[in-house]
Amino acid sequence: MDIKGVCYDVGRVYGYEVARVNAGRFRTRPVFDPGTTRRELQIIRDDLRCNAVRFQGRDITRLMTAAADALELGLQVWFSPEMFEQSRERTLAYVVRAATAAESLRQRFEGRLVFCVGTESSLFTRGIVPGRSVDQRVANIRTAGLRSRPYAGPLQAFLADANQRVRQVFRGPLSYASTPFEVVDWSLFDVIGVDHYRNSKVDDHRYAETIKRYLGQGKPVVNSEFGHSAYRGNRPGHMEFGEVDTVSLALHRIPLAGRLVRARLKQGSHLRDEGHQARELTKTLGILDAEGADGAFVWTFADPHLTYSPDPRHDLDMTATSLVKTYPRGHGTTYPDLPWEPKQAFGAVASFYAAH
Repeated sequence: MDIKGVCYDVGRVYGYEVARVNAGRFRTRPVFDPGTTRRELQIIRDDLRCNAVRFQGRDITRLMTAAADALELGLQVWFSPEMFEQSRERTLAYVVRAATAAESLRQRFEGRLVFCVGTESSLFTRGIVPGRSVDQRVANIRTAGLRSRPYAGPLQAFLADANQRVRQVFRGPLSYASTPFEVVDWSLFDVIGVDHYRNSKVDDHRYAETIKRYLGQGKPVVNSEFGHSAYRGNRPGHMEFGEVDTVSLALHRIPLAGRLVRARLKQGSHLRDEGHQARELTKTLGILDAEGADGAFVWTFADPHLTYSPDPRHDLDMTATSLVKTYPRGHGTTYPDLPWEPKQAFGAVASFYAAH
């Protein structure tokens, strides 16, 4: 693989619900420290053995700061601005603003910046698939199928509009981080991107066959987002979706009052297994390499809001797909200046990238 990458979340902003009531916005990285990010990017390049980083998040200034540092360190950058749960028009206006800003970096670092016009827009942008939440849209997709005319048409129109507007302000290569069930006209883009996870519902053969669908179009094919968690429990193979008690997590994030509530996992049998995560990541990377994918971005380097605890009831990190485990307080031992410690998956990915 030419692109050996990892995703880096500068701060995604999700809408979330508690007890079926819209409770506002959830930020995955409330605090962004440029010094810490630059230090982590050095580790990503030197120790994780990556040559590329995909930056994802809402704040354009954060994206620009992180991207500039990565480019100065010699890394390739996928610039992926993400505005979730907004209308198509508002989302497009935001994407154009981000592309306008990114063009200044492209001019300084010619040939090393890819701009991603969207991330799984059928799920995260309102007005393509009916529904006011991701859960509602997923339910509608399962009922009608995204390839049906009512849903495929709006997605194609949205991506065509995004492509046209962005190319007016950004002169570099474009991609889109699709889902495997989306129908995309890849003639619009320079790089084919698919967020393709392998879990208990997607066996190795089916996973490989899905990747093969994108090959042979004369364009690079990159798995733009995938990962595995260190979770073993009632539903092995699943990630954090459905395993974290979202009510406790939302209450914990409330200023002051949140100190009285400790975020936890749902009741059940939960077992941390970092070896499982490491093996599954190595296996997925091996499949991608064997099938001829041009690159991969592991999701994700860190999940600061899903912190580690020695108590399985409160170990949110075991459900995260991050390569490092974040401590709620204190620092790690491998990198004493940082609030996290590498998992076994960190070493597994570094070894694979070094050998391929």
